[in-house]
Amino acid sequence: MHKATLILALLPITLLAQTPPPATRPATRPAATRPLPPGELLDSLLKPPSAAGQPLQPIQGGPLPDATSGKAAVAPNAPQLNVLREGTYVVDRVGRLTRSHDGQTAEFTFDADGKALKDPPMIILPNLKLMQMENAVQGSSRDLKFRITGMVTEYKGRNHVLLEKAVVVPDVVQQF
Repeated sequence: MHKATLILALLPITLLAQTPPPATRPATRPAATRPLPPGELLDSLLKPPSAAGQPLQPIQGGPLPDATSGKAAVAPNAPQLNVLREGTYVVDRVGRLTRSHDGQTAEFTFDADGKALKDPPMIILPNLKLMQMENAVQGSSRDLKFRITGMVTEYKGRNHVLLEKAVVVPDVVQQF
């Protein structure tokens, strides 16, 4: 009887070991869908669905007036000036590094070049060139002039400049 109990106890284990596991496959797509032909699949990947986001529309209109000119300027009867269009480059312009009226942002105040004489200051976008200019001003005991080159951007009625080049202009420039 001892042997019969052992056989009965092992019977369920051997039956489980002999039955194959159920055939399962990982589901990669719902069972109701059919595979798309290659042409349709490519079209569905290249054409965004109609519910996708739409590209931003460009801002219409001509150049906007600079927010710091005209009635917003400190000087009385200051002329109204337009901002430069985004993507314009300022090339080898001389001026000084200044702080905005709230002291939070750096601005480049242009020196008169004998041409326009009416360039409002541009906010300098933070980058390594601005940091080099600030370090030069802090390490100097005189008012420094810089010659800059950079790309102009527009934002809320002000021009900003992303500096590509900034060089300290020496005090004495010899001309022959």
